[in-house]
Amino acid sequence: MTRFALHENEVAAKFNKRLVTAARVVDESSLPKATQELVKIRASQINGCGMCLDMHTKDAAHAGETAVRLAMVAAWKESTVFTEPERAALALTDEGTRLADGGAISEDTWALVRKNYDDDQIGALISLIATINAWNRLNVISGQLGGQYVPGQW
Repeated sequence: MTRFALHENEVAAKFNKRLVTAARVVDESSLPKATQELVKIRASQINGCGMCLDMHTKDAAHAGETAVRLAMVAAWKESTVFTEPERAALALTDEGTRLADGGAISEDTWALVRKNYDDDQIGALISLIATINAWNRLNVISGQLGGQYVPGQW
């Protein structure tokens, strides 16, 4: 059950609007859209955000992502369906999302990110990981539920 109506509260609605505006920089970047969705899905899996998982798996499928790749995001390390750049992005997502667990960004992960992305794409990737983690926290704390999202709804 939803604990708090984020979109109906003036303060939360203003914050959400600004977060959406800030995220446009990533949307307009050269970071591949498929990679962006994979990152959103992976962070949302780690954080247990049903609303974001619902949204981003449906958006990815709507954009042409395969069911196999969507199913394998949770076990990306044990999969052969992701490219080296996608694996780098997923590794950075895992490590960046788990910072509070005493983790860090490993030198191996950073080297892989550096090998596969230019500076603008890295800036977008870091910003995306920070943004999706913020969305996950907003939705999980306020009790937003997944299951009702329709692609293109927001």
